[in-house]
Amino acid sequence: MHRKLPVYLLLDTSGSMAGEPIEAVKNGVQLLVSTLRQDPHALETAYLSIIGFGSDASVLVPLSELAAFQPPPLTASGTTSMGQALKLLATQIDAEVTRTSADTKGDWKPLVFLMTDGMPTDNWQSGLDELRKRKVGTVVACAAGQQCDEAVLKQITEIVVRLDTADSSTIAAFFKWVSASISTGSQRVDAGGKEVTGIDDLPPPPKEINLVV
Repeated sequence: MHRKLPVYLLLDTSGSMAGEPIEAVKNGVQLLVSTLRQDPHALETAYLSIIGFGSDASVLVPLSELAAFQPPPLTASGTTSMGQALKLLATQIDAEVTRTSADTKGDWKPLVFLMTDGMPTDNWQSGLDELRKRKVGTVVACAAGQQCDEAVLKQITEIVVRLDTADSSTIAAFFKWVSASISTGSQRVDAGGKEVTGIDDLPPPPKEINLVV
C-alpha cells in the first residue's frame, strides 16, 4: 500500500494579512508547489492541503497529490479563528489520513505548518485539545511580523519561528524553507522509512527566520 506523507498548511487569512502579506503567501504557495514538483521523493509521497482561517476556518484545498494540486485563491478579511482551524485540521486528519491497523501500515504522521500574523480571536485551546487527540507528526508555527503572540504558538508546538517582518521577501524565504522541509520529510520516509521528529531533522532556517526558544 502506498503510504502518503500528509502536509497541512494552516494559513491566516484575516484582515491584517491584506495587501502585501497575502500576495506574498499566494506567491509562496505557488513557489512551494512548483519546487516540490521537481522533487521525485516529494512527488512520490507528499500530499498537500491548505486550510485558511479568517472569521471562519475552511478547507481551501483538500489533501491532494502534488501533480493535481491547484493553488487556491486567497483573500484576507475578518478576524483570526485559529481555534476553528485547529479543530478543522483534526476533522480533516480523521477523514483523509489512513490509520495503521492490524493488517496494514497507515499513512505517515502529518507535517503541519501554521502561519499567522496576529492573535487568535476565538477559543484556540478547545481546537488544540481536539488536535491533540490525533496522531500528528511535526508541527511548525510561524509568527509573521511583530503583532503575533508567540506565547500562544508555543503552547501549540515546541517549534515556533518568527519573521521580523511580513513583507514579500521574508514570507518568500519562509515558504522556501517550508518547501525544503517537506522535501527532507519526503526523502526520509521514501528512502529510509523514518519520519521527521523535530527541528533537528529539518533544514537549518535561513537568516530571515528566527527560531523562538
